[in-house]
Order: sequence, then C-alpha cells, then structure tokens
Amino acid sequence: MLPDKHKYYLVEASVLPEVFLKVVQAKQYLAQGKAQNLSKAAQMAGISRSALYKYKDAISPYLGTSTQHMATMYAALADEPGVLSALLGLLCEHGANILTINQSIPVDGVAPVTVSMRTEKLSMDPEELTAIIEGLDGVVEIKLLAN
Repeated sequence: MLPDKHKYYLVEASVLPEVFLKVVQAKQYLAQGKAQNLSKAAQMAGISRSALYKYKDAISPYLGTSTQHMATMYAALADEPGVLSALLGLLCEHGANILTINQSIPVDGVAPVTVSMRTEKLSMDPEELTAIIEGLDGVVEIKLLAN
C-alpha cells in the first residue's frame, strides 16, 4: 500500500489563522457569484491574491455528513398554477432550506413532488409543518418521509 500524499485534519475554526477563514470566505464569494474572479474575491475578503492562490485548494469548510437536520417530504399536488410555489413558499417562510425539488409529470391532474430540505432553522417541528401544509389549496397528499 502506498503512503497517502495528503493528510487531513479536522480543526476548530477558532484556532485557525485568520487568513484561512478569509480564504474560505473568498471562495464563497466566487461560488455565489459575488466576485467575478480570484483577484476581486481576495480583495473582498481582505487578503492578498497570493494568499488566496496559495491556500484556495488546501482549505474547505466542513459541512458535515449528518442527516440529523434534514427531512424529505413527498407531496401529491393538483396540477394547477401556483400550488408548488405556495408549498415552497410556506416551507421557506418557516425556515426550511430547500436542497432539492423533484417533480414528475402530472398524471390524472396530480403531480408527485419530493422536496429535500435542511430543518435546523425550522420555526416548528417538521410534523407540525406537514399538518399546516395539508391545509394548502391544491395539496392532495403530504407525507414526511424522513427527518
């Protein structure tokens, strides 16, 4: 077995030199389209371009792999304008961070939809939110699949 070229460590952000945190911030500016190039991202983050080039491939935020704060919801929605929009709006209004939306072609006037979301900022339990969604016009069926 060959020795691993790269070693990785999980380190609490508060002990890292500030430049590493600013590199992560600069990378986020690029990813979110707030900066058009590395030079602008470095400037916005308050670091030198050379520091960004030096560390950009060496540091990334740890987002975790836990599904503790995630939920998947299945909905059967009436094939009418605004029904999916109302569902998504209600989810966002209550703090859900939508990750994926999968909608199939409607059959017999009903479209199956699956929504995956982060739930750590929900203003209520996912089960309570599901009960509210049941009352939306156009929601034929709603199930919380996982949380």
